[in-house]
Amino acid sequence: MKIGIALSGGGARGIAHIGVLKALEEMGVEISTISGTSAGSIVASLYANGIKPDRIFDQVKQLSLFKSVRLAWARAGLLVMDGLKELILKNIPENNFNALKIPLTIAATEIRKGEVNYFSEGELAAAVVASCSIPAVFSPTRVNENLYVDGGLLDNLPAGCIRNQCDFLIGSHCNEISHEFDPKNLKTMIERSLLLAISANTTLSQKLCDLTIAPPNMDRFTVFDIGRAQEIFEAGYRFTKENFTSDNFKKRAA
Repeated sequence: MKIGIALSGGGARGIAHIGVLKALEEMGVEISTISGTSAGSIVASLYANGIKPDRIFDQVKQLSLFKSVRLAWARAGLLVMDGLKELILKNIPENNFNALKIPLTIAATEIRKGEVNYFSEGELAAAVVASCSIPAVFSPTRVNENLYVDGGLLDNLPAGCIRNQCDFLIGSHCNEISHEFDPKNLKTMIERSLLLAISANTTLSQKLCDLTIAPPNMDRFTVFDIGRAQEIFEAGYRFTKENFTSDNFKKRAA
């Protein structure tokens, strides 16, 4: 049986995916295909190259907004993600989808055409950076004459693109929306507006999954909360371990 997993976007919350993957590995779950959007694309690409969850966590937790980006002062955005590109090249020097041990698909939004594109071949680092390029925060990423921003705008949980590649599909979702927020806080309003915008497409994608792993209370973390990486990782790990066992999983997959 081929098992696939789709990893949602979510900024720092995406670190929860690493905990989910570690728990699944301990259950003996072998992933045959993987997809990711935004933060999920970072985790997915490293895991697809055979890097173990603990090692991925060590790599990702070192990323911060200031280490991963530099000022670009362009009209289209203020920041570019040089640090993220360096992370991918350091761990996957071949910089190509074909070099990966597990088939990978990455979602990114072509901003001029207003459509989602799925990368599964060619240059890897550019696809990951494109998928992570949050509009108005990061400069759009140009790939093959197309202009890309965050894949979460149109497909935050890229399940459909790998549905036909597996017999059983898991969705790992970390973008819970809080019912309480400060409407006077500009940063909070921008973050909440983005989460609301992607909520609808996430709901549709979840229906394509045979099982969704969604750790509760993720709204206590912001998308920029990289300083709480350990808590976020443990939230994904504990929830998966406490709610799914090897036998339980096999029964669901049967």
